[in-house]
Amino acid sequence: MTRDDRAPMTNAPSGPQPTGLQQPPGAAPDRTLHMIGNAHLDLVWLWPWQEAYQEARATFWSAIHRMEEYPDFVFTCDQIVLLAWVEESDPELFEKIRERVAEGRWVNVGGWWVEPDCNMPSGESFVRQGLLGQRYLLSRFGKPATVGMNVDPFGHNVMIPQILRGQGMDSYTFLRPGPHESDLHDNAFWWQSPDGSRVLAWRIPFEYCSPPGSVVGQTEKSLGQLNTSTGQLMVFYGVGNHGGGPTKENIDSIHRFDTMGSFGRMTLSSPPRFFDALRSDLGDEGLATLPVRTDDLQHHAPGCYSAHSGIKTWLRRAQANVLNAERWAAVTSVTHGLAYPHDDLRRAWEQVLFNQFHDLLPGSAVEPSYEDARDQLGEAVAISKRIVTRAHNVLARQVQVDFEEGTQPVVVFNPHPWEVETDIELQYGVQPSGVHVVDAEGVLTPSQTIQSTATTDDKGRGAVAFRASLPALGYRLYRLRPGVVVPSSPVAPDLRATERVLENAHVRAEIDPTTGWLTSLVHKATGLDVLAGASGEHTQISQDPTDTWGHRVISYAGQGAAMRTRRIVLRENGPLRARLRIEREWGSSTLVEELVLGHDADSLEVRVTLDWREEAHLLKLRFPVGLEAVRGTYEIPFGTIERPVDGAEEPAQSWVDLTGTVDGREAGLTVVNDAKHGYDVSPAGSPSTGDSPSIGITAVRSPVYSWHDPRTLDPEGLYSFQDQGIQRFRYVLVPHAGDWRETDAMRRAQEMSLAPRAMLESSHAGPRPASASFLSVDASTEGPGDVIVSAVKGSEDAAPDGTTDLVVRAYESTGRPGTTVATLRCELLGREVRAEFGPSQIRTFRIPVDLSRPVEEVDLVERPVPSSGGGFRGDAPADAPADAPAEPSAGAGGDGGEE
Repeated sequence: MTRDDRAPMTNAPSGPQPTGLQQPPGAAPDRTLHMIGNAHLDLVWLWPWQEAYQEARATFWSAIHRMEEYPDFVFTCDQIVLLAWVEESDPELFEKIRERVAEGRWVNVGGWWVEPDCNMPSGESFVRQGLLGQRYLLSRFGKPATVGMNVDPFGHNVMIPQILRGQGMDSYTFLRPGPHESDLHDNAFWWQSPDGSRVLAWRIPFEYCSPPGSVVGQTEKSLGQLNTSTGQLMVFYGVGNHGGGPTKENIDSIHRFDTMGSFGRMTLSSPPRFFDALRSDLGDEGLATLPVRTDDLQHHAPGCYSAHSGIKTWLRRAQANVLNAERWAAVTSVTHGLAYPHDDLRRAWEQVLFNQFHDLLPGSAVEPSYEDARDQLGEAVAISKRIVTRAHNVLARQVQVDFEEGTQPVVVFNPHPWEVETDIELQYGVQPSGVHVVDAEGVLTPSQTIQSTATTDDKGRGAVAFRASLPALGYRLYRLRPGVVVPSSPVAPDLRATERVLENAHVRAEIDPTTGWLTSLVHKATGLDVLAGASGEHTQISQDPTDTWGHRVISYAGQGAAMRTRRIVLRENGPLRARLRIEREWGSSTLVEELVLGHDADSLEVRVTLDWREEAHLLKLRFPVGLEAVRGTYEIPFGTIERPVDGAEEPAQSWVDLTGTVDGREAGLTVVNDAKHGYDVSPAGSPSTGDSPSIGITAVRSPVYSWHDPRTLDPEGLYSFQDQGIQRFRYVLVPHAGDWRETDAMRRAQEMSLAPRAMLESSHAGPRPASASFLSVDASTEGPGDVIVSAVKGSEDAAPDGTTDLVVRAYESTGRPGTTVATLRCELLGREVRAEFGPSQIRTFRIPVDLSRPVEEVDLVERPVPSSGGGFRGDAPADAPADAPAEPSAGAGGDGGEE
């Protein structure tokens, strides 16, 4: 039989597909599978970032070659840092990518610098992911991403929809949590933030990457996890994690099964095409019937909230330092015409954002990766400190500082756009008899001698703590005078300290000498004792055989062994504050907690030094309370969320609150900390707390690096365990009447992460007064909520005259219903912005240095926001009367509406 005698082919074979095959049969499923060719590349995981740097180039060349071989092939790319790496290392490849983007066959999505952990970074960090990512796409390709994409992170906070909408993205695709890990069962749904902003979301079925051969397994398993009424479906394929991307076998098999009609129509597509098709397929009526999710997307790998304490502490420090540098650079760009350091700050933010990657910040990478992380975040801090030091010196040089024999001037800078009362700890020299502290008018301020960090025999070196009252985002001049002075009348007659009691006019804490923990914490204004009758240990150590991620863990709030209290020592008892040191031990580990009560504090600060020497164990710090009918609230980026009191391990930013009733009156305890992200709130009767509800902080876990269950450890193997050695952190216990909103928890958390800075200064003439504020948010906001400024920075784009404008971002922090009106006063420019904020709303304003130009609202990428009825007025001088004419409205930050 000759070749011409062969019968026609009915179904396609494996391998490269012949031309001229029949159309799919009419019996094929009536649906379209949008096959998304991608190459998920973990920037750091079981390899260092340098390996991913090379693999990005190799993977992208592979994608370009597939485009040359298959005219219909489409490649989807997220994580903008990968494009930046290729741009700087392979200009030829980058130019080919630009050509394919113009064709529409290379599709950039996500819009963020990396796929970060989506729980632990600060709200500002999520904004900066898109600020850097979207502006990069606009500058290199002329168009931003419209689809948000985080396929691999382990959970997603509920503020993300508002952030995405503010960055120009209206949809979101992700993988985790899967249907087995949460109550989320729909693949297509609306995801809504507390302010009302929505994105159309799609949970990827099964996996975001595939083996290099046929996609049949990927497709069948994906279809098995689909739960949606639409005929438009999205399935991801391509070799991933270490890169690679779609293979010839992948693409050939898609063509084959599309021809056969095995799964319906199969088209090489992209997430934007899919979401467009989904909207078209459902129509307005179908879109309106999709379920609406108004909660976080959790839980996957709860151990990652606490694995590797170091990376979490380094990141918190770096975030705070870069935000601080932005503020002072913005101030001096106006006051002194200094060039705003865009390049330095961009480099610092790139390091911060990179190290939020979802296999690095969660502690799940290999051990050498954390050496790089420490160095990169250290670079961000070093850049920031140079900027801040220069700015503070430039400003301090302009302050009028009169000469006074034998004294040392000190200028204290407050980085927060609200007034701050705080204790400053300062090291000084050339004062062998000690010092006392006065303000610029010579009025004595509370102070006391503390232990110096210097341990030499230099008697002139010492240290002092003193109370500073600081204007909003500004400075105040103080002076160290020689000799310790005892005031004629007690600074705080109610401050009392023993080894059993710490007390002032606002709080009273009692300590059990056996356990070393509190038996009572009284809110003296109301007489409420939030610990009365509470039982349970403060320290709980348990074996932790779970892997690094804590896969399939629901709770770490189990029974634990208490550490033994070995010593209680009263270290300080002065006019400014008291300090009680409590030392504990267990096994080879020690825990030191120093309870610090200021003379006028309404809370109790605890400074922790933990020397951890246990392998595959964890330590919970637990705070039992004497409350009934409790409810738990957690801080999340730009807001809060209430979660069940069930002992589940949960992520949070800086604080957790437990509110209930004491004798029928509402009261609670807020715990604020500067380093930890893993928490639980547990009910009475649980294994962890017995008869009392409690808050738990996972202070340390020590699994093996990058150990993934179900692999078992070799008894003869050599392994490195996390978090061995010394770590330091702080937390604050805030008893309160009412709910958490009475505690100023948001501001406390920011002040804890970023303390005011004191610098020794010389005497000189200058045009500036002894105290000044550069920018503030009115503390007496009108309405139910509280507005917090999260960023003060220079504008990304230059003004028409080449100068840098100010950009100020703020958000309503309480979530209370109603409209809150806040006044942002920019004393730098004699301008103010009076703006309305809805519950949990984020708004950003560009304040021109050129007074002839109006204030305008911008989005989170710093593009003008069209007028949409959200009220604000700007440009009124800071001393203008309250009824000054308002400017036309420029609209609210988020769209807050449905599609």
